This record gives sequence, C-alpha cells and structure tokens, in this order.
Amino acid sequence: MAHQKESAKLNFDEEKAALVRFFQEFTTSDDYSDPIYGRNYYLSQLQQISDRTKQVLDVYIEDLESFLVANDESRLFSNIQTNTKRYQKLMMEAADTLLPQAQKEYLNTVQDVILNQRLLTIDPHGIPAEIKRRYELVVCFKSTSKLNIVPLREVGASCIGKLINVKGIVTRASDVKPHIAVASFVCDVCGHEEFKTVGGMTYLPLFECNSEVCKASHSRGNLHQQTRGSKFVSFQEIRIQEPSDQVPMGQVPRALKVYSYGQSTRLCSPGDLITITGVFLTQPFIGFRAITAGLLHDTYLEAFKISRSKKSYKESSLSTDQVDKLKSGANNREIYSLLSKSIAPEIHGLEDVKKALLLLLVGGVSKKMNDGMKIRGDINILLMGDPGVAKSQLLKHISLLAPRGIYTTGKGSSGVGLTAAVIKDSITGEMNLEGGALVLADQGICCIDEFDKMDERDRTSIHEVMEQQTVSIAKAGITTTLNARASILAAANPLFGRYDRRKTPHENINLPAALLSRFDLVFLLLDNHDPQADLALAEAVTYVHQHLKSKDKERVTLLDANFMRAYIAEAKRIEPVIPSQLHNFIIQKYVEKRQEQTEVNKIGYVYVTPRTLLGIIRLAQGLSRLRFSEVVDQDDIEEALRLMEASRNTINQDTVPKSKIDPISAVFKIIREECKKGENQTSSKTAILKRVVGKGYSENELNQALETYSDLNVIMLNRDATLITLIQ
Repeated sequence: MAHQKESAKLNFDEEKAALVRFFQEFTTSDDYSDPIYGRNYYLSQLQQISDRTKQVLDVYIEDLESFLVANDESRLFSNIQTNTKRYQKLMMEAADTLLPQAQKEYLNTVQDVILNQRLLTIDPHGIPAEIKRRYELVVCFKSTSKLNIVPLREVGASCIGKLINVKGIVTRASDVKPHIAVASFVCDVCGHEEFKTVGGMTYLPLFECNSEVCKASHSRGNLHQQTRGSKFVSFQEIRIQEPSDQVPMGQVPRALKVYSYGQSTRLCSPGDLITITGVFLTQPFIGFRAITAGLLHDTYLEAFKISRSKKSYKESSLSTDQVDKLKSGANNREIYSLLSKSIAPEIHGLEDVKKALLLLLVGGVSKKMNDGMKIRGDINILLMGDPGVAKSQLLKHISLLAPRGIYTTGKGSSGVGLTAAVIKDSITGEMNLEGGALVLADQGICCIDEFDKMDERDRTSIHEVMEQQTVSIAKAGITTTLNARASILAAANPLFGRYDRRKTPHENINLPAALLSRFDLVFLLLDNHDPQADLALAEAVTYVHQHLKSKDKERVTLLDANFMRAYIAEAKRIEPVIPSQLHNFIIQKYVEKRQEQTEVNKIGYVYVTPRTLLGIIRLAQGLSRLRFSEVVDQDDIEEALRLMEASRNTINQDTVPKSKIDPISAVFKIIREECKKGENQTSSKTAILKRVVGKGYSENELNQALETYSDLNVIMLNRDATLITLIQ
C-alpha cells in the first residue's frame, strides 16, 4: 500500500515537472514577441503577473496539446482534459515556482502588508500558497478556436470532472458576494495564527490552538477567525437555460447552475446568450435540503471563462466570397419575393403577410439621440383572423427561423412571465431578478399566440416593451430597468371567435388604441368562402401531405433556413439612411393618410398616428437592407406604403357591401392616377398592377378595365400591353 502511494506521488511530481517545462519552453507560432522572453508566451505572462499588470493566467488547451503530444506526454494531456480541477492546482504550483522578480514598482495592498508581517513571524512553508498567490489560472480554449459545444441536454455523468463548453441563455444572475478561500484564525492566548483552506461551499472552523507555546503551557487557547487576514474571492451564481433552437418540440428547456469566481464574475446579465468554458462538478446538498436529499448530490459548472456570444443575427456564417455573391444577387428585385416565399413555403398564399414577416426579421435602424432618447427600429406585427388560417404555424416558423426567437401563448403567460420575476436566491436568501420571455428575446423576436386571451393587466405590461423596448421593475426593493429590444409578433382571434361581418372592425378587433397603435402592421386573415381559392388551398394542402413539400419548391428553388439566416445577418449590418429629397415625399404621403382618416366612412377602419410615420420609415429601411443598399429609394417607400395599404384593406375588405362597388371603375381610377404621375401621362402595367393588388383587386379585373376603357378610346396600350397612356 505504501509502495502504491509513493508511486502516485512520484507520478504527480513528474507531471508537475512536465508542466514546469511547458511554461519554460513553450514558444508560440503566432507573431507574438516579448522584448525579454521573445516568443515564450507563458514566461512573458508570468512576468506581467509579477509586475501586477495582469491578474489572470490563461493556459490554452491548444498550446498544451501541441507541446505535450510532441514530447510524448499524451497521457498527461488526456488527464488534464478529464480531471481539469486537480490539474489546475498542479499548474498553479508549477507557475508559482517560475514567478520572476517584479521589474516594475507597484503599490502594496493591505494583503501585501499583512503577508510581509506574517513572514517575519511564521515559517513561509506554513502559509498556504493561496494566501501568497496574486493571480488566477484558468484552463480554456483560444478565441479563434472552433469550440466543441456540448448541448445542455447531453451534459451528464460522463462529463463530471471534464473541461466542457456549453452555450445557454442567462435567466438569473445573483449579486456578487465575497467567497472565503482561506480562513485565518488567531489564538487568544499565544497569538499564533493558523489557516484553513476552503475547497467548497462549506467548511468546519478550527477551534483549538495547536502551537508549541500552547502545548508547552498545557493551555489550549481558543481560535478566533480573523476576517481581515482571510482571503476572499468574488463569487456569483448564474443560471443558464437551453437556447430555444436546441429544445426538442414539446420538451421543457434544461437549466444548469453555474458558479463563477474572481475575474469571471459580472460578465453577463439576464437575457444574454453566453458560452461558458468550465468544469462540470458535483457537491452534496447543504442545509435543510441535505436532510431530505439523502444520497443525492447537486451538480454545477465551475466557470473558467465566460464570453457573451454575438447577439441576434450578428453571427454570420458566410465567407467573403459568399457575401460578394449575395450582394451581387441582392441587386435583383426578385430576391425580395424569393425570400418571402421561402418563409413557411408549405402555407398556401398570404404573400403580403410573408413579405411583412420578412421585414420583421430584418427590421429597421434603431436611433439613439444625444440626450439619451431612443427610437426603436424593431417592427411589430399583429395577425388577427378566423381559426384555421395558419396564424400559429407562421408564428412557430418565425420563432424557429430567428436565432433568438421565443414562442409563448397569451393564456399561459402572465405579466411577470413576460417581463421579469423577483426570485429569492437559494444561497444568499436575497431577492434577484429572473428574466421573462421578452427579456430572453432581447435583440430577437417574441411570438405571442392567443394574444386576445391574455388578461388585460398582463397585456398592459407589454406597452412599454413595444415602444421604449425596456422592462422597468419596482418590486421587493428592486428598482431597475432591463433591456427588451425585441420585435413582437402577435396572433389573435376576433372578439367573437370568428369575424362577424355585421359588426364594425373596431368591435371585432376589440384591442385598446394604445396597444393597437404600437403595431406597425395589422393583418386581418379571414376564412372567406371563395370556390377558386378553396380549390387552390385544398390542392396545396393535399400536395404537402403527399410529398412533404410545397408546390413552389417544384417550380422555384427556394432558400433554406440557414441561408436565410445568413442573408438576413448580412443585411442587418447595413444602416440605410433616407436622402433629403425623399423627406417631402414621405411627409406628403403621411399627411394624405391622416386626411383619409378624417374623411373615411364611420364603418371603415383607418387608424393613423405619428407612430405610422415611423412605421413607414422602418419598413422602408428594412426593404433597403434587403437590397444591401446604404440609401433608401422611392421604390422602398412605395412598397412600405403598399404593405400598409394592403394590411388596411384586409380589415376594410368587408365593411362596404360589394353591390355598391364597381371594381372596373375603381380600377380605372387607379389607372388614371398612375398615368397622371408618369411622363406624358404614361405608366407601366407592372406599376399599376402593384397598386391594384394593394387595393384588394385582382389582375383579371385590371385586364377587364384595360379592355373596356381602351375600347372607349380613353386609354391607349402599346403592342404588348406593357405601357398604358391616358388620352386627353
């Protein structure tokens, strides 16, 4: 047995010697060069630690692998990966032996003064290394490395003790508290000082003095803990949750407790998407929980390095060549249509709704004034309509397509669940904030289904998020403001379950004006009885059931989700501006819409506020982003106005009886307006068709109007009927 212990000790000594050689001999292959140590990276870092200009020594796994494998120490490298916590201490011991003399002067801290005093009275070997150490050592991966991320769902018993990388959304972050690392005790009889190194969350204090003076006098003095002489490190508990794209359908998201010490604290807040490199460990339960837990142990991740992932779409997976190819293809106007068709292609029709959802994904440009006032760039959309028109399917698809998409339902969400909750901390007993759905969807999209089923008190909590994009909390002594820069995509049914055509739109929608004005676009999706539309829908649904793909994929090569994410990520980097010559055009259109509101029939539905003007600008900026253009042009503004007109027409489509409307005359009125705008009273059929469809009429009705009024010699067509001229 003694031989086995000696052998184990010898192995650790050999491994420590190998780590000393690593620190001494490793040279980096990068362009790094130090004036004293040259390319010896770690000796240079140790010198900076001695000079007190650096507090953390990062030991990179890639450097360990390249050096140890080249020196036939593969087993040591494997041990470091599988038993990281133990070898972290061994690396610290190796680094302590190599610390050089300081070459720069620095101010002594209180700890330095106390240590110098101790060295005068206590044997240096009796002072724990943790007391003398002025740095932290962490084992991690280089920032340029492609990390092997372990999904939270797969972190289990096989990972205990190993160095792993996990990614998750922070749902809770406690206050930073001092955690005792070495406890110092002083005897009240002889003044002898003793130390107790703390390795976990609990420790047993020392009570009796073991010094030679007390032993000789046979009077065991009592030990009293000395707070000033003890060593404390910063401690923070973080709780992370699986990102929504890693949660299988119908499953509850997994959560993991994370302990961070020292320099890894205060690096994240609720709602952040973070990547953590650390060691997965176990510990027994403490307190009352230990009585009921029995043999069960708690698990946690000790964080070595925490990095906030690039949020939202900022993480582009495209190479430079692909970006150039995208930008050359973005000049094609068809890309707008192709991208919108690629959103939920299995859902038949709803072209304008899909175009609006595409602009929701891209968004506008957020502005921040010098005085701190913000103008949101995120677009909010409300889909309201009869049951069975694929509202929920669209919401699900968007929540999966967006990198930070949260899907929730109105009935299953409270105001606290959407904004933020105040939770009692399990360790400190203090109150902490835990982010809700809107906070977790920061710089993403929050999809709220069954919006009309929400309680009125809970729905008012969304008002601040939809305009100011913050969540203000004043509960349990906590007064703070959290970021909730999320786009809201809501789906709701009309007041009576189905849209009642005998009621006005105001009575059917039944949402307060304060909330409704915050939506840039409101689409009413009705289940109308139209034989041709019903036939086309039935054929599309049966085709999807038979072939598990839409008909559009047969005719056009649609874009997959990864390509769309990358395209939108590249588009969101652009911040287009509106040229001064278009300002008057936007103002004129806005004033016309306000005039329409005053002239509209009382049973119609037009709701135009100053927020509508900002909505037009946001939609136009989104269209400009899709073209990778730095400047908004007039076509972008007209398309934004067309989408607003289309959304309004979906609401007003059944407010006036059809018998009172002559579609041919209405279409001719649009033709006349477009021709008067053009040069020589001429306009293209494409431009007129866009306006006609936006007003809720079909291409067939446009052709009938052209045929009727050309026979009357009111308008003149060219040979291929692409140009239309108004005859005086």
